[in-house]
Amino acid sequence: MESFSKKQLALPTLSLFTSFGTLICCALPALFVSLGAGAVLAGLVSNYPQLAILSKYKIYIFSAAGFLIIISGLLLYKARNMPCPADAKKAKACKRLRKFSVIIYIFSATIFIIGFFFAFFAQYLLV
Repeated sequence: MESFSKKQLALPTLSLFTSFGTLICCALPALFVSLGAGAVLAGLVSNYPQLAILSKYKIYIFSAAGFLIIISGLLLYKARNMPCPADAKKAKACKRLRKFSVIIYIFSATIFIIGFFFAFFAQYLLV
């Protein structure tokens, strides 16, 4: 049961962190600029110059994050009907872990979509 739960939770969690990378890379800077908080963005970039590096490689970041989210979704879909252990305690933990994995996946995909919109489409809407 232990290895199954770690495997079931690992990929959605990894996709969550990569989607946060897309959010930090592109969505937050666009949000700050659109809200008129360009000085805040300038302060962040001066204190954390890695943000500029993330923005430079946004295509690679989005590609990796999208790939992980798609693979995670496929694995979650494939595992949706897998049996849980017969032990009542372990079965309850298994079902709870599946729900938690789906919540993490939906949250990751939502963050990815928001970041993707701000990185690639918002600039054309504001013109």
